[in-house]
Amino acid sequence: MKRANRDSAEANRMMSRRAMLLGSVQLGMVGLLGWRMHDMQVDQADDFRLLAEENRINLRLLPPTRGIVYDINGVALAENEQNYRIVLRREDAGDIDVVLARLARLMPIDPAVIERTREEALARPSFTPVTIMDRVSWEDISKVNVNAPALPGITAEVGLSRKYPLGSDTAHVVGYVGPVSDYDLGRIEDPDPVLLIPRFQIGKTGVEAKLEDLLRGSAGNQQVEVNNLGRVMRELDRQEGDAGADVQLTIDHKLQRYVEARMDGESASAVVIDLEDGGIRAIASAPSFDPNQFVRGISTANWRALNDDIYRPLASKAVQDAYPPGSTFKMVTLLAALENGDVDPEETVYCPGHTDVAGTRFHCWRSWGHGNINLHESLKQSCDCYYYDVSQRVGIDKIAEMARKLGLGTRHPVPMSAVSAGIAPDKEWKRQSRGEDWRIGDTVNASIGQGYVLASPLQLAVMTARLATGREIIPQLVHTINGVPQPTGLGESLGLNENMLRRVRQSMYDVVNHQRGTAYGKRFNADGVRMAGKTGTSQVRRITVEERAAGVTRNEDLPWRRRDHALWVNFAPFDNPRYAVAVVVEHGGGGSTAAAPIGRDITLQALFDGEPPLDVYPSGVRGEIAEQQERIRNMTADGVSPREPA
Repeated sequence: MKRANRDSAEANRMMSRRAMLLGSVQLGMVGLLGWRMHDMQVDQADDFRLLAEENRINLRLLPPTRGIVYDINGVALAENEQNYRIVLRREDAGDIDVVLARLARLMPIDPAVIERTREEALARPSFTPVTIMDRVSWEDISKVNVNAPALPGITAEVGLSRKYPLGSDTAHVVGYVGPVSDYDLGRIEDPDPVLLIPRFQIGKTGVEAKLEDLLRGSAGNQQVEVNNLGRVMRELDRQEGDAGADVQLTIDHKLQRYVEARMDGESASAVVIDLEDGGIRAIASAPSFDPNQFVRGISTANWRALNDDIYRPLASKAVQDAYPPGSTFKMVTLLAALENGDVDPEETVYCPGHTDVAGTRFHCWRSWGHGNINLHESLKQSCDCYYYDVSQRVGIDKIAEMARKLGLGTRHPVPMSAVSAGIAPDKEWKRQSRGEDWRIGDTVNASIGQGYVLASPLQLAVMTARLATGREIIPQLVHTINGVPQPTGLGESLGLNENMLRRVRQSMYDVVNHQRGTAYGKRFNADGVRMAGKTGTSQVRRITVEERAAGVTRNEDLPWRRRDHALWVNFAPFDNPRYAVAVVVEHGGGGSTAAAPIGRDITLQALFDGEPPLDVYPSGVRGEIAEQQERIRNMTADGVSPREPA
C-alpha cells in the first residue's frame, strides 16, 4: 500500500515536470508568434503595404509628345496626328496565346502580327506595353472595349503618330521616324526608358534623326488601380512628361516645293542660300519619296521599288553626294592665283585646244581652241587651257587652301543625314589617302574641277555665297528652337582682296549676260536685276585617244550612266546679292543646257517669292516657259496653310 502511494507521488511529480516543460514550450511558441506578428504588423508594415499596393497599382510610362517641325513661314513640315492602337501588357494577360487567339476571333489579324506580338511580349519586361496593331478603326476599338472581360491585358489606346503634310517635298530635309531597333539602342549608352517601349518611334533620317534629343521630349508616368483581371479601375496619379521642342527651319516650303517640281523627271539636286543670314531656303533632291510610307510601315514592293530605282530617290544628293565640280571650280583656281600674285589679269594665255604637260595632253572643251585669252575671257568662255597654265604657277597647295576658304572640302554642320565633306586635295592629302606623291598632272586636272576634287551641291552653294559676299557664309538650317532664334550664318570677312573678287564677279556676270558667255541663253532681266553664274560639266568617263581621233561621242548617244554631270552656280541680284544657288543634274550632259535653266528658274522664283512674269525671260523662250509654269502650277496646286510655331 505504501509502495503504491510512493509510485503515485512519483508519477505526479513527473507529470508536473512534463506539464511545466510543455507549458514553457507552448508559452515560447506563443511568444515567438506574438513577436513575429508584431514584426510583420508593426516593424515591416510599410514593406508589406508596398507589396500589397504593387499588386493592385500599375505604373505606366506616358510617351512624350514629339515636337513639331515648321518652315520659316510657320507651315508644319512634321506634325502629330491621333492614332488608335491596341496594346498588350503581359503582366495582366495571363496566357498571352489564349488572349491573342480571342482577339483574332474578333477582328482579322495577320498571323505574322500575332507571332511578332508574342515574341516582343516575351522579350520585354512584363509591365511593358506591346503594340499589337496601330492605325485601327473606331469599330475595332469598340470591339476591344465591349469584350474587355474576355481580353485581360489587352487595351485600346489613343496615341500620336507622325505625319508629314508636304510628303515628298521635304523628305530629304526633315527625314522620317521609325520604331526603335536593337541597333538604335546599341548606339546609346544609357537609353531613355521610353525607348524600351516596343515600336516607340524615333528619328531615322534628316532633321528627325539629327535633332532627336530635342524633338523627343521626356516621358511622363501614370499610376492606375487594376482589379484581379488586370483591368484599369481608376487613375490614381498622373505626371505629364515634357513635350519635345518645336523646331522652325530656314526652309521656305513654297520655294522647296517649286524646286522639287522644277527638277521633276531628273536625277538632280539644288540648294538655295539666303545671303542675308546664311539660311537655307531650299535644299532638294530629285526624285524624292513619301516619308509617310515609312511611318505607317512601308510595303516590301514599295521598298524594293525605291532601292532599285537608278535615280536613287532615297539619297539626299544635295548633301550626301559629292561630284567633280568641273568648271564651277575655276573661280577657286582664279582667286588663288590672283591672291598670290601668280597672274596678271591682263596677261593672255594661248589656247590651241590642248596643253601638253609632262608627256600628257590635256584638252580644252573647245577642240579648236580659244586663241589668246585673258583672265576675264577665260571665265566667260570657260577656257580650260588658261587654267592648265595658271595652276602650274600657283600650285595645288594654294589652290586647296583657297578651296577650303570658300567652303569646299568642309563638312558643313547642317542637321541632315550623311553630310559629305567632299575633297579639296593637296600634296599631303594624296600622301595620306593614296600613299603616293602629288604629280603636276594632278594639279592640271584639279584646276578645272576634275581629278580628285569633289564637292556636294551644298558646298558649291556655300562657295558661291562666299564669292558673292566676301564673307564666311555658314549654311544654317535651324531658325528657332521653341521660339528662341538660333545664330545666323553671316560670318566675318574672308579677308580676300575686294578688287580681285570684283574681277571674278564681273566675269561671272558676263558668263550669263555677254553674247559670248557660256550661259547667255539663260539670262533674265527683271527691271534691271541680273544674275551672275558659272556653268560646269564634269566627266564620269575617260575619253581615249582613239575616240578623240574618231570624234568624241555625244552625251545623248551614250548610256545614261556614262553621260557627263551638268552643274551650275549663280548669285543674284548682281549689284546687291540676295540668293546663291547651286544645281547638279546627274548625267545631264552640259551645264548650260541641263543645269543652268533650272538654276535660273529657281533664282527667279526666289526673287519674286512666287511665279515671275514672263517678260523677265528672253522673248524666244517665253512660250516654253509659259507651258512649264502651267505644268508646275498643276503639280503644286494643293497649297498648305501656315500655322504659327509655338
